[in-house]
Amino acid sequence: MPLHLEEDPDEPDEPDQPGAPGDGQVSTSHIPSVGLPSREWEYATRVLTVAQVVDGTSLVKALKEAGADGWELADVVDGGEKRVLLMRRPKRSSQEARRVGFAPPTHN
Repeated sequence: MPLHLEEDPDEPDEPDQPGAPGDGQVSTSHIPSVGLPSREWEYATRVLTVAQVVDGTSLVKALKEAGADGWELADVVDGGEKRVLLMRRPKRSSQEARRVGFAPPTHN
């Protein structure tokens, strides 16, 4: 029967693993790198008075007009007597800005 002392560990804490980094072999585990998409934003502002914000039509009209151009409401900033609507939309690429071709025919 072998004699065990308290100072002698039964098993090593980290067993020797073949292919572990640092021993000259390449690791075979594949961990995908996931990052945030690189999205940049364009910003625009629109200033409304407090009365325009609460009247029920001016704010809706401003948001509908901005939404037609691709803008979304990011924040409303308190400016004392006025409110500043901070709008944002994804920045358009240079290729998208240089569209070529003909517009569809208009029916009069």
